[in-house]
Amino acid sequence: MVSVGVDIHKRSGFAVFKDDDGRVLGSFRFINNGCGIAELVQKLQVFGDVRVAMESSGNYWVRLYEALEGKGISVVLSNPLKTRAIAEAKIKTDRLDASTLADLLRADLVAESYVPSRQVRDRRALLRYRSCLVRTRSMVKNRVHALLDKYELSHGFTDLFGARGRRWLEGLELPGNDGLILKMALAEIEKLDELVEGVSNVIVKDPRVELLMGFKGIDYYIAMILVNEIGDINRFNSARKLVGWAGLCPSLHQSGGKCRMGRITKQGNRWVRWALTQAAHQAARYDPKLKGFFERVAGRGGTQKAVVAVARKMLVSIYYVLKRGEVYHGEDLELKGRKVNRLYGRVSRGLHAGRG
Repeated sequence: MVSVGVDIHKRSGFAVFKDDDGRVLGSFRFINNGCGIAELVQKLQVFGDVRVAMESSGNYWVRLYEALEGKGISVVLSNPLKTRAIAEAKIKTDRLDASTLADLLRADLVAESYVPSRQVRDRRALLRYRSCLVRTRSMVKNRVHALLDKYELSHGFTDLFGARGRRWLEGLELPGNDGLILKMALAEIEKLDELVEGVSNVIVKDPRVELLMGFKGIDYYIAMILVNEIGDINRFNSARKLVGWAGLCPSLHQSGGKCRMGRITKQGNRWVRWALTQAAHQAARYDPKLKGFFERVAGRGGTQKAVVAVARKMLVSIYYVLKRGEVYHGEDLELKGRKVNRLYGRVSRGLHAGRG
């Protein structure tokens, strides 16, 4: 068996080949594109029985991982935060990092990162893109609100960016360049609405999504983000492991027998943290089981800490809901029914649009 460590970067990569005794059989620098990866694959196939390890740095690994996976080559994705031999090295070069990965792979000491199926990776990409569009749209809307505040303009619309509110905004005549900024912002919001709607029509039915929609604050997009980012819930042997993976557990500082809890680590999946934070704001207002908890924590540490605490508590409940396939005990059946009807109505419209 030949163990191969690959140090991968945006434009290039470096591979080191070692046998079972740790002897270097060769090394190879390649360009991180189709041609360069094809050359690496040819060299790997010469050795026959090989295993490959590389770090999950940025998204640079995806192209190589999928190419190796497609050729049936065994590949392990290393967690860079847990590969301390590389992270804490005083001397770092591509050759040394690749060689260290090969040695860790030989000894079965690679801290492996979870890699979902290609189908789930595709869904993740689409949902993340939609989240980026929604956040960009929120920024533009905040810019419009800032313009209204600047000129002390108030409105009585429930939804400022609904049909009536849009007509009112379009009729405003602001002095100087602010009028042009408002006009361009409204055009940008309209375009972003179209993009979000286009992405929103691509939905896949999943029973786990329905289970999570029983939580107040979790609609179908938040549920889909959570389901696809978490992936196989059985890879977490406890709710605590899931909370740690999401970066929602508090940091711990221990010295001289004293322990101090700090802010959350944020060393985890930022998409899950974002989705749960959005959900926690609503759950803290409308879920009787979480409202009191939120108020107690907010009274001691402030609103932001309370929102994070609610998000963490929700994630623990989500773990057991997904693990056991049971409904959330605090779910509102009528509210969940409306969410499910909206979801399947959108799926139906998407299918009809596809046929047209």
